[in-house]
Amino acid sequence: MNDAAIATPAAVDTGAIAVSGVSKWFKTAEGTPLQVLSDINLTVAAHSIVAILGTSGCGKSTLLNIISGIVTPERGDVRINGKRARDFTDWRSISYMFQEDRLLPWRTTLRNVEFSLESGSMPRTEREARARDALKLVGLEAFADAFPYQLSGGMRSRVALARSLVQDPCILLMDEPFSRLDALTRAQMHVELLRIQQLKRMTIVFVTHDVEEAVVLADRVVVMAPRPGRIRDSVNIALARPRDATEAATARQVHELKSMI
Repeated sequence: MNDAAIATPAAVDTGAIAVSGVSKWFKTAEGTPLQVLSDINLTVAAHSIVAILGTSGCGKSTLLNIISGIVTPERGDVRINGKRARDFTDWRSISYMFQEDRLLPWRTTLRNVEFSLESGSMPRTEREARARDALKLVGLEAFADAFPYQLSGGMRSRVALARSLVQDPCILLMDEPFSRLDALTRAQMHVELLRIQQLKRMTIVFVTHDVEEAVVLADRVVVMAPRPGRIRDSVNIALARPRDATEAATARQVHELKSMI
């Protein structure tokens, strides 16, 4: 692609996150361009929870990586809190929770949570205090000295969440963070995430292919279609919380979204 020949549309300066006209290509193994996103326009209101829903291969994770600044689009613009991504400097205000917990096996729970604070000049005593506060927030303060192999899958996910929260982010990006958990543990993590979001007033954008998870957690669900990935629809979820996937109103919303995918 000739980047210089592609016009960049003006981003809409509203909301915590504004994605405007974003398209993305990757090269295949043969060297030919493959378009993975096409003309994505998305605004995420501050303090809201938005789910990006779609089948595998529709570009959900690529879109999240573009919002995070990990990936640069060939076309379009992203604004974070009103600033263009290329001019945005406060990346510590954004945390990213990956699908895998990515805990370092040789470090204790506490030291794993501290890890993201070590690149700056923060004194170790302050790093440790903040890590302990984050562990308390997710209910794992009693396991500060445990190693990853001593923790259950749900506990490891809580550690990963604590590590994402230790920088006190304004925006939390999540790429299928609970997909590897059993149904009961996943439901418990949903409750924890909603509790923490209300406490911290964070903006959350999470990727999922689980329709029930999207309905239970999100204020708005953005449905993507492949390929190239594009936004098919955006649905506000007006159901009161807490939401039970077995209740009739929730089940109807799940059925509606499934019909869009």
